[in-house]
Amino acid sequence: MAPASTTDVDETFLGGKLLIATPGIGDPRFDRAVILICDHSPEHAMGIIVNKPVEGLRLPELFGQLEIDGGGPVPDRAVLVGGPVEPERGFVLHTRDYERDSTTLPVSAHIGLTATQDVLEAMASPAPPQRSLLALGYAGWGAGQLESELAANAWLVAEMDEALVFDTDDADKWACALDLLGVTPEHLSALSGHA
Repeated sequence: MAPASTTDVDETFLGGKLLIATPGIGDPRFDRAVILICDHSPEHAMGIIVNKPVEGLRLPELFGQLEIDGGGPVPDRAVLVGGPVEPERGFVLHTRDYERDSTTLPVSAHIGLTATQDVLEAMASPAPPQRSLLALGYAGWGAGQLESELAANAWLVAEMDEALVFDTDDADKWACALDLLGVTPEHLSALSGHA
């Protein structure tokens, strides 16, 4: 497969960046959330929370329930809560060594988002995507909504870090994402108390 082109990712918006919830987020669904923004335009934004596991649900169990058998081992990883929109639907963030032109949304030069059953079968195949995670639901914003939340300091923005998204323990992702900006959780909490 040819290397992914960077020309299909729009650099003028936040697509491919991380949103990091601040203590003043004001919505418990997003408390300490780290979201990879997958699509952002003047009309909308959507992203996947990458650090909130579904309690008691792991990939082998879910794949068994869905009767997905790709002929390979299913990695024993948590299924994530991707966000409050369409929580019954699965969204897979994956490296772009797996890609379907019609159904994969390019998130960055190296990461795509696919929400069809064939990506689940690929995850359970002998040749799965190099890195992947499955989330149920997504976070969505209407026109101007995310920009308003950013202006209200509800979120910090960081460059996407592939190792953080795929390899860091879910419980550590928020602090590690803050560290990308040189901010400690203690410093952030002190600042929010003086807003």
